[in-house]
Amino acid sequence: MSPIAILSLITIYFGLLILISSIISKKSSDNDTFFKANKNSKWYLVAFGMIGTAISGITFISVPGEVGNPDLQFKYFQFVIGCAIGFIIVAKVLLPLYYRMNLTSIYGYIEQRLGIVSYKTAATIFLIGRTIGSAFRLYLVIFVLQRYVFDFYNIPFAITVLISLALIFAYTYRGGLKTIIITDTLQTFFLISSVFLTIFFICRSLNYNVIDAFEAVKKSNYSKVFFFEDYFKGTYFWKQILGGIFITIATVGLDQDLMQKNLSCKNIGEAQKNMFTFTGVFVLINIFFLSVGALLYLYAAKNGIEVPLIDGNPRTDLLFPEIAIHHLTIIPTIVFLLGLTAATFATTDSALTALTTSFCVDFLGMDKKKSEDGSQKMEDEKKLVKTRHLVHVGFSVVMFMVIVIFNAINDDSVVKMVFKIATYTYGPLLGLYAFGLIMKTKTVHDKLVPFICLLSPAICFFISKYSTGLFGDYVFDNELIIVNGLLTFLGLILICKPATSNTEF
Repeated sequence: MSPIAILSLITIYFGLLILISSIISKKSSDNDTFFKANKNSKWYLVAFGMIGTAISGITFISVPGEVGNPDLQFKYFQFVIGCAIGFIIVAKVLLPLYYRMNLTSIYGYIEQRLGIVSYKTAATIFLIGRTIGSAFRLYLVIFVLQRYVFDFYNIPFAITVLISLALIFAYTYRGGLKTIIITDTLQTFFLISSVFLTIFFICRSLNYNVIDAFEAVKKSNYSKVFFFEDYFKGTYFWKQILGGIFITIATVGLDQDLMQKNLSCKNIGEAQKNMFTFTGVFVLINIFFLSVGALLYLYAAKNGIEVPLIDGNPRTDLLFPEIAIHHLTIIPTIVFLLGLTAATFATTDSALTALTTSFCVDFLGMDKKKSEDGSQKMEDEKKLVKTRHLVHVGFSVVMFMVIVIFNAINDDSVVKMVFKIATYTYGPLLGLYAFGLIMKTKTVHDKLVPFICLLSPAICFFISKYSTGLFGDYVFDNELIIVNGLLTFLGLILICKPATSNTEF
């Protein structure tokens, strides 16, 4: 498929999203619409749209790419099982808490439970973690577009990033969450369709029917799921399960992005129904992504296709786009591009909306700037909307800088980098919420909390870097987030004091 054809497809795709956004924002573009989607989202739309947000281009490209590593294969499914358990915990423990407190930003719990400094610390952790994580996810699809489209026109990588973020900004800055609920539903449809169609086209190329494909994947060297042999390695079963549980609790249950969508449902019953449905689809779709990976390597082996190299190093992230764009017919290529674009931009548009919401609510207090009767003057609302637009622009600029810097230094699979960053940035949130929920009769010396939340990740970095020497060849993987959260929790105990008010939330 030629670069001009790919560019035309992407232009049509974003034109559709911008059209949807303009229709929605004509009805309302106030802050209640942007932050809460007027609290009337349909649970089934939220559940379906969340698939696109949770999966991203990392699952779409990096997860299938890593299947070819003989030390990894289907090990990611162990992590997915842990994620499913984590989703259920979020639905049963955290969502009822957020609805009971009627929160716009979930970090309002920390404000009421531990204090204003702790609250600002929690919100800052989210802003840093989500900005970096979302930038890394967007980097992957931009990297692919750069390699297969924009390099053809000699357009610099930074300009490609700028164009991508400008397109996202164009359809999110007015309608916010209200727009995201609808556009993510559409993008998830493209994503899921592309997974099944990709499997169909590859199987047809390999002359497999459904049973043949299942047997080929099962008998291949890529389908090992459970790793119990060596608990020192990062692939060990219980490391992946525990890591999946706690990373999910932190990056979903303690993350404004995905929780903002849940809080837009009418009531807790619909929000939980959404989470349970989402969990089932999430597990199923990841099985298919791993199967795509095995089939891609079988196809590559049959047709003599090598993993693409960058600076002499193999980049498994690029195997899927290499096969889809250069070795399959035009229809599979279109399907792949739609899926990749939908997966990545569904994550980024949602993240930009959540980052804007968190900053506006947690640092600018926009949800509190109303008169005693709950009303707000028209001119005041307009000023707040203008401020919100500026914040939205600001986070777009920050994300731009993170992606450009990451492109200059990255030499690893993006999926590894994203989860590595999550273990460091979200660990303190685990500790803060654990302390708040468990230590009912205690609070903390509020001004000391930022130091604890900085010290814990620093200690974890040291432990991870020197773990093989300190613990006899033990390698930390996703379970490092548990250590991070535990260190934060213990640090908070050291600075705790008796609570002077009701802490039953």
